[in-house]
Amino acid sequence: MSSITRVGPSVIREGGEHHPEPGAPHLVVRGLVRRFPGVVALGGVDLTAARGEVLAVVGENGAGKSTLLRCLAGLDRPDAGHMELGGQRWAPASAAEASRGGLALVHQELCLAENLSAAENITLGREPRGRLGWVDRRAAHERGAHALARVGARFRPDVRVERLSAGERQLVEIAKGLDQDAQVLILDEPTSSLSTRETATLSELVRELSAAGITVLYVSHRLGEVLDLADRAIVLRDGRNSGSLSRAELSRERLVELMVGRALEASATRATHVDPRPLGSKPVAARLCLRGLVTEAFPNAAIDLDVHAGELVGLAGLNGAGRTELLETIFGLRRALGGEVLLDGVAVHFRGPREAQRAGVGLVPEDRKGQGLLLGQSLRVNLALATLSQRARGPWIDRAAERTVVAELSAALGVVAAGPEQLVETLSGGNQQKVVIGRWLAAAPRLLLLDEPTRGVDVGAREELYAVLEALTVGDHAATSAAGRDVGACDPPQVAAAAPAVLFASSDLEELMRLADRIVVLRDGHVAGTLLRAAATEERIIALATDGGALGT
Repeated sequence: MSSITRVGPSVIREGGEHHPEPGAPHLVVRGLVRRFPGVVALGGVDLTAARGEVLAVVGENGAGKSTLLRCLAGLDRPDAGHMELGGQRWAPASAAEASRGGLALVHQELCLAENLSAAENITLGREPRGRLGWVDRRAAHERGAHALARVGARFRPDVRVERLSAGERQLVEIAKGLDQDAQVLILDEPTSSLSTRETATLSELVRELSAAGITVLYVSHRLGEVLDLADRAIVLRDGRNSGSLSRAELSRERLVELMVGRALEASATRATHVDPRPLGSKPVAARLCLRGLVTEAFPNAAIDLDVHAGELVGLAGLNGAGRTELLETIFGLRRALGGEVLLDGVAVHFRGPREAQRAGVGLVPEDRKGQGLLLGQSLRVNLALATLSQRARGPWIDRAAERTVVAELSAALGVVAAGPEQLVETLSGGNQQKVVIGRWLAAAPRLLLLDEPTRGVDVGAREELYAVLEALTVGDHAATSAAGRDVGACDPPQVAAAAPAVLFASSDLEELMRLADRIVVLRDGHVAGTLLRAAATEERIIALATDGGALGT
């Protein structure tokens, strides 16, 4: 019989496995209803969670997860239903009231003040004060440093948020939730921009919080994390409960079936393109060539990299390794300090995104709300943005052609919306991501750059996007990462390849190994190694990303 250690109301068994004790639920939701014009976001949702339980809330984009979380956190008012926390009626009128009552929501879409430091953001609205009422900045700094250390952050508490990457900002958001000393912590897609090391640190933290009796609602499209962490899972579909699974019942297949209402057929593994030319003939020229490229983020590191037409090349690495900076430098958002960028053998130097777009280069940014979308504009405007000049007739726009393009893209990508005039800011995160990607697909780019392409996208939509990218990179002249490829082949091609080249950065190792013909691992701004998909494993990627160190180093 295993020994048991009690920590508050929870139980930890040998091996670190945690199970909440049975008893009265800590958090209760009964018959929650929330309606919007033309949409029933929640149609009578039920939820219970015990003290110390890690309850996964799973569902496709548009299933009602975000609305449920907003109601719990006081950001939205339900139209009907009942909520309880700790045996008392729970109806917070604001996020501040919810925080005072012991519930903290860590948002998927970050809510940070960019002009303040990480520590100032963590304590914002709850700053420690001295006897005269002044903010005690030293105490605030110490609190921020402590919270950041708990999530494994490797940047200073006094750094301004505007200088942090999306993954680092996500750590600040999580640290802010921890600083609230909540009894219920809601994590909404907490690892969507985190590296493998940071994800492992967060997983250990969730286990520690659970063992201390804190109830954790864990929302994630990464089903591997759900299987690893959850004591139980509830699944939402179309704003209603689809099912509930105990720890013993949890499986990827069962979760997917409850999410989509059917068993999801996994698409066939993408065959790595091979160069069809006879061995020893001249290599096909690369669509993108980087030779000694030096980015502003890493002035002492130079990058050599090539991507061929029809090839999907993945960028792996820890947060801060330089993946985003590399993509933004290629696209002209950042200045290159040295080296060359060649597109179809011709040296280019983009002074901004407009020049890159004119040359047939598209970028899907990691921060879709801050950089990828016009939030106050419609679905139509956002989808048509990259191809606007193609439909211009002097000062006029061919609206009929525009409507056709928008309708075709929406259908192809499965965008769920009330219509083309729906404001894009009212769409779910996954549908917003489809819009950003679809905009560039309509432009038929020669080179497509993607930064975390499936961040916040559910399992069904993710498979759809994978299928789109895989189909996109099949062309008559596509030639990619066959063994023996000459990396120096940057001469202008005699025949332009029909398929685009795709370079994408991802923190999801499964995604990299699923999509990429080659995986280029960055570390401290330089290429630490390159793996063909057939040779890629999580262990090998992590070893290259961490200089051969262990996951937690």
